[in-house]
Amino acid sequence: MEQTVEQKLEALYELQTIHTKVDKIRQTRGELPMEVADLEDDVAGLETRIQKIKSDLDDLEDTIVNRKNMIKESLALVKKYETQQNNVKNNREFEAISKEIEIQGLDVQVSEKKIKEYQFEINNKTEVYEKALVALEERNKDLELKKAELEAITGETQKEEEALLKDASKAAEKIEDRLIIAYNRLRGNFKNGLAVVTIERDSCSGCFNQIPPQRQSDIRQRKKIIVCEHCGRILVDETMSEEIKSVAV
Repeated sequence: MEQTVEQKLEALYELQTIHTKVDKIRQTRGELPMEVADLEDDVAGLETRIQKIKSDLDDLEDTIVNRKNMIKESLALVKKYETQQNNVKNNREFEAISKEIEIQGLDVQVSEKKIKEYQFEINNKTEVYEKALVALEERNKDLELKKAELEAITGETQKEEEALLKDASKAAEKIEDRLIIAYNRLRGNFKNGLAVVTIERDSCSGCFNQIPPQRQSDIRQRKKIIVCEHCGRILVDETMSEEIKSVAV
């Protein structure tokens, strides 16, 4: 059986009433959910950063070990070449071995320079790493406090919110898809989430702009869905709220 316009308006206003109660419960949490989410992002970001720095430090340490091994190898070769140099038979062989000794000596110098550079980088990264660990500890403490605060507030209202959301789902089932889409879009357009509002003191209770007498009369007749010319909210007459309450009771 198709609903009358009046039944559609009643269903929409009932849904709005339930959602307003849910919104008020969520408002009691204030900015806490957002603060918790931001802190969780900060913690995750710091953990990723710390992991990256730790990996870089490990790589630098490995590189230093490799460079030290290269120095050992070069020094061993120098000793070997120096021994060979004592047994050369001509100047050409002596110069060739001297060139090899010079090359190994240069390799040692390069490795020693690189080790100093890597050590300098390690010192800088270690400082950043330690600061990041302190920051992570502080963020985790803040996160624990905010989570505890949020859980305390949520625990008081969770059952009520869950019951209201079930009621909202049931109420939404009574409304055709076209109207639900429009209703949800309107709720998303306004910070207070009001998509369906009553007339109060001859004005729209959503944007407080005055409604002409003839339009008010049309709204009270409940023969068509009328929206506010200024804000686009769906308008119902002032008696609707009392009727919804009496039906709920």
